[in-house]
Amino acid sequence: MTDLQPQPLFDNLQWINIQTCNPHVRAYLQRIGIDDLEAEYLLAQRFLYAYRGSEDTFKSYRREIERLCQWSWLIKHKKIQVLDRHDIETYFDFVQKPPQSWIAYKHSHRFHTDVHGQRIPCADWRPFLLRQQGKLSAQHQARGLSQSAIRAIIAGASTFFTYLQQEQYCDKNPVLLIRQKNQIVQKHQQHRIMRKLNDRQWNQLIETLLQSCHEDAQYERHLFIFSAFYLMGLRISELADSQHHAPVMSDFFRDHAGLWWFRSIGKGNKMREIAVCDAMLVQLIRYRQYLGLSDLPAAHEARPIISKMRGHGGIGIRQLRNIVQSGFDMGIAALEQQGHLQDASDMRVATVHWLRHTAISKDVQSRPREHVRDDAGHQSVQVTDRYIEVDMQARHATARTKQLTTGE
Repeated sequence: MTDLQPQPLFDNLQWINIQTCNPHVRAYLQRIGIDDLEAEYLLAQRFLYAYRGSEDTFKSYRREIERLCQWSWLIKHKKIQVLDRHDIETYFDFVQKPPQSWIAYKHSHRFHTDVHGQRIPCADWRPFLLRQQGKLSAQHQARGLSQSAIRAIIAGASTFFTYLQQEQYCDKNPVLLIRQKNQIVQKHQQHRIMRKLNDRQWNQLIETLLQSCHEDAQYERHLFIFSAFYLMGLRISELADSQHHAPVMSDFFRDHAGLWWFRSIGKGNKMREIAVCDAMLVQLIRYRQYLGLSDLPAAHEARPIISKMRGHGGIGIRQLRNIVQSGFDMGIAALEQQGHLQDASDMRVATVHWLRHTAISKDVQSRPREHVRDDAGHQSVQVTDRYIEVDMQARHATARTKQLTTGE
């Protein structure tokens, strides 16, 4: 185990050169003191670069592979190449309770550009991020890693080892050798979606935003963003600017029948058209009036849907997440003021993706599953079915009268 503090390994896509290693990263690898570590690093970098077609997927794998490499090199002082299943089991325990020295308490970029145009590792960066008064963000909440986060860690590591096998660098995939993966990931019947806002939380949130808009027009942007997530069931990547997609006003369009739709680039770079309900159209008109625009977008209107407050272009995922979090904070404060302390407490761990879960869970109560599937961009109705909740009291009532013997 080394005393080195972890520093970022992999830069953003536009700065990656799969043939070379950043000089500062090379110096860091040399300080670790493992022979021929740069070759293993370059293999990992090429693995990540293969996902350049989807920035979200690239960032997801980067997070997981960066943590695995740091742990293997700094904690175990081993190459990834020689890790066995016992090491991987230890790693899965580690990521659920990382040491304080591996945790940051505010967002930091991985690298910055100096006056000479060189990319320099940021000293404040850490592999894990702790936010909001001591609660681990997104992947690390106070009650531990979510099941979906654990599955992402296992899947990311397994995919990486499969790649290394294909490159003839490893002779086995130690993740596949773990016999008791079901003890790491707790299975649940039908995997019901629970990460959503209840009716009181959602209604209080919207009521608070409407009141805030009345007091200060700048909150019109908050109201539109929450409306879009809820009424169209969007993912955060479908409303934010990225390297491969920039949502613009003309993504809202009217077809030959006079019906309004929203054109989106979703998961897997797949384009779909989402039905725009009347309530969403009302919010779009309201938002555009706030911006001083015509009520409805023109056919080729290239203005970003959510513009930056300063500069040009649309906002990115981190800025969009911050806006949503500020809206959550306002809703939490309102719930506390009204004495709904449990609802306020539960809402403290809400993330942007909860809004999508809330939207789809509400949608499946009143719309055909196939319609919800297509608007949500699900691959199958079975995915949509996860959002269908059974009244637990009614379910229990139908079970209470079961008998041990049959009547004759």
